[in-house]
Amino acid sequence: MQLETRLNTIIKKIRRYLPDADIDMLRRAFRFASDMHEGQTRKSGEPYMSHPLEVMDLIAELRLDVSSLVAGLLHDTVEDSETTVEELTEMFGDDVAFLVDGVTKLSKFEFNTREEHQAENIRKMIIAMSRDLRVILLKLADRLHNMRTLKYMPAEKQERIAQETMDIYAPLAHRLGIHWLKTELQDLSFRYLYPESYYEIAEKVASKKRERENFIREVIHILDELFRENGIVAKIDGRPKNFWSIFLKMRQQQIEFEQVFDVLGFRTIIQDKAKCYEALGLVHNLWKPIPGRFKDYIAIPKPNGYQSLHTSVIGPYQERIEVQIRTEHMHKIAEEGIAAHWLYKEGKAVPDKDDQKFAWLHRLMEEHQDLEDPREFLEQVKIDLFHDEVFVFTPGGDVMEFPSGATCVDFAYAIHSEVGHHCAGAKVNGQMVPLRHELKNGDIVEVITNKNQKPNKDWLEFVKTGRAQTKIRKSVREEQRERSRELGRELLNRQLKKFGTNFAAVERNGTLEEVAEKSKFASIDEMLADIGYGKAQPEHVVEKLFPTEEVEEETPKKKDSKIGQIWEKITTRATPQSPGVTLNGIDDILVNYAKCCSPVPGDDIVGFVTRGRGLSVHQRSCPRMAHLEPERLIDVSWDSQAASEHSKARRPVKIRVYCTDKPGLLANMGQSFQAAGVNIKQAHCVTTDEKRAVNTFEVMVSNAEQLRRAMRNIEKLKGVYRVERA
Repeated sequence: MQLETRLNTIIKKIRRYLPDADIDMLRRAFRFASDMHEGQTRKSGEPYMSHPLEVMDLIAELRLDVSSLVAGLLHDTVEDSETTVEELTEMFGDDVAFLVDGVTKLSKFEFNTREEHQAENIRKMIIAMSRDLRVILLKLADRLHNMRTLKYMPAEKQERIAQETMDIYAPLAHRLGIHWLKTELQDLSFRYLYPESYYEIAEKVASKKRERENFIREVIHILDELFRENGIVAKIDGRPKNFWSIFLKMRQQQIEFEQVFDVLGFRTIIQDKAKCYEALGLVHNLWKPIPGRFKDYIAIPKPNGYQSLHTSVIGPYQERIEVQIRTEHMHKIAEEGIAAHWLYKEGKAVPDKDDQKFAWLHRLMEEHQDLEDPREFLEQVKIDLFHDEVFVFTPGGDVMEFPSGATCVDFAYAIHSEVGHHCAGAKVNGQMVPLRHELKNGDIVEVITNKNQKPNKDWLEFVKTGRAQTKIRKSVREEQRERSRELGRELLNRQLKKFGTNFAAVERNGTLEEVAEKSKFASIDEMLADIGYGKAQPEHVVEKLFPTEEVEEETPKKKDSKIGQIWEKITTRATPQSPGVTLNGIDDILVNYAKCCSPVPGDDIVGFVTRGRGLSVHQRSCPRMAHLEPERLIDVSWDSQAASEHSKARRPVKIRVYCTDKPGLLANMGQSFQAAGVNIKQAHCVTTDEKRAVNTFEVMVSNAEQLRRAMRNIEKLKGVYRVERA
């Protein structure tokens, strides 16, 4: 009965913005979902149907259509019951079935790791989103209610879900321009990722509530009188910034809460665009503007359509405040984003490619659709979603948007892949600059090309956009593969000469093609590339080209081929100093752990076939992965003994801690390591004049979970800004 009452309340809300809504369809969907979820409860103990109802309510907040509302009620039926997408199509139509399928996880498929599973789920959702934006709006509503009830989940799940929300869903809400949803997702994630910092900021904001409210009233009164005297009608409100944005400022500038200025923001809504600029002049005439803190998003809107004037000034009592000035229409778009001008009013599911507000979405799909590894896809999506924007101009006056820190090479690849590949130089504001030059707001950029220029692997060290990274990697891999083919041909030809023939002869008579086919290679080129990479041996190819007895006479000469020895060396029994890794079930391989990323049991790892030094093991997230030849990478895993919580084998890992320089904090860190069972092997501490400290610890750990536990303990200490693996 309580659920029915909640449904009726939501229907009243829907009727206010959709007077002709098909209420019968909504009630039918509610009954169907109730039957499918009968007997199911949430972690809180509530009936499961409470969740689909709250998701439907959030979709109503976004003012979406009936199909979206129905999909909100049904979104978990395929995943959590015997319902199929085909059944939903039959009962509620193609539209609803597509939306439900778009947000349904790939739970029935098998994946090697949880990270791969998560990445493929995100890929599926974004592909569906590119066909119909309602998919992501539905998913955002689902995620927001899950975050609101996250306290009932186990601590490990809380942290994982909060991190995914911060990495993917909050940036998506930002890109779609839905401000209220983005800020709530950020603050809820913040609460579980950095609980001590969250509650500390919440307490300090609350402790000054009365003082802050008096200050806000005074500023509003001053601005209201100023605008009235000059014939400007305005609605003004003030509020503190959200907790996450305050924390970010503290962490980025390495300052305490008391040192954070412009914590208060004032929003001024004015009748028309011209009056916005007039109001800005009045504010700057009244209070001194802070240099470098003015941004005109009216003349140059953000990619999601956001428009407003932003300025920071020294207000009453020498307090720094931020003032935003916009029209009523701009404010509606700023708060509601895409929902403010929902495209279904025009009968369209996805905006046109020439709609600049959603150019980022088309780029997201077009630039990364060829990436086979779902984890690489996810990393590029994060890069494209999670950044501050820089706006620059082409020589023709077109505005282009890039992530903060983007370079001239990023600009070149944004123009066209070929421009990027042959980028040899650049001019910014008429002056020659290095290719790694970082772009600033308002720069006019011109690219100089040279047909002999090729992408340089070193460019990966400084480019920021996913497009540039993807294109450079692809080009570098193709070039590496071509070199490996040439090396493979040379090695095979050298081996063939020992039998009185050469590569050209066996290729011409067709026998080499037969050998490649029998060896399960797609082509001769693929076989040659594998020989060049050391993954295949030229001697094995010769064995299939000539009778066994002829080859046997030559076997003592096998050692002449360095590449051919790679696998022989890899399968040499491992030394006692390098246990713990298995390759295709073999645990006696020669292993070296990469010092660049120091993998420990529990990390997601990959093996790299070195030339003559066995197998080098890296974390999959290691920055050096971008520079390694992909054909030499092979899947490896930790054996069960190495991954055990009680394993005696310990591996060195470096941790870097950024904190305030205050007495007792270093001792507290030592206690935190001890509480996690971690031994400190070496410590290096550096302090600065600004009372800051950077501490680098080399510690010995058994596995990744123990390391994460230690890092979480330290991150909770008061005065610690950031903890990272070095």
